[in-house]
Amino acid sequence: MDRWQNRVAVVTGASSGIGAACAVYLANNGMITVGLARRKERMEALREQVQPEARDRLHAIKCDVRDQQQIIAAFQEIETKFGPVAVLVNNAAVVRTTNLVNDNNEQDIKDVIETNIFGVVNCTREAFRSMKANGGDGHVFLINSITGHHVYRIPNHSLNIYPPTKFAMTAMAEVYRQEFSTQETNIKITNITPRMKAALGDSPFLQSEDVADALIYCLQTPPHVQIHELTIKPLGEIF
Repeated sequence: MDRWQNRVAVVTGASSGIGAACAVYLANNGMITVGLARRKERMEALREQVQPEARDRLHAIKCDVRDQQQIIAAFQEIETKFGPVAVLVNNAAVVRTTNLVNDNNEQDIKDVIETNIFGVVNCTREAFRSMKANGGDGHVFLINSITGHHVYRIPNHSLNIYPPTKFAMTAMAEVYRQEFSTQETNIKITNITPRMKAALGDSPFLQSEDVADALIYCLQTPPHVQIHELTIKPLGEIF
């Protein structure tokens, strides 16, 4: 992690779950870490979970990634206060309980698309601009889902628009790889696909810290090594 010491990492959806774990791990490993979340107070509470010497490296900015202007303002604040962005963890995502064929479901569907797709696009654009303007290196992570590769059937439960947004993220990872190369940068892209508990009952499942640990592993690879796709499953998974 030497090349990342005291450089800036941004984590979206950082107030809980995978995002919170990633923020804690990044700060503990020497990065100035800024969490973006709608619940800023929960993000600030994470300082109690990091090592004492890392507490001053963990910061929070209130930001709803559905709102492009909030994203632009947040990244401007980050660059002004902390410096150029070196690492971006696109973790913010939502799921809604509905069916695609239900009446009056437009807001639910819109929330998922705006968070899971537009939020990633807008945050990555702002991070890329900062990375390219400051040496042209960096690392962008997409925290995906196993539903971005296969749509599982769960009895009496529809995943509705969620899998299509995660399939989009899988495709976006390759598009970003191509664009980062075309722009002649050394920015890496990693699509991390964990299988979390979700609606799968008593099946084995991963902890948020397992994903954060994998992210740190990817960051520690040499500059010429890119882990493009990383799928993480719990031991003993039955499907």
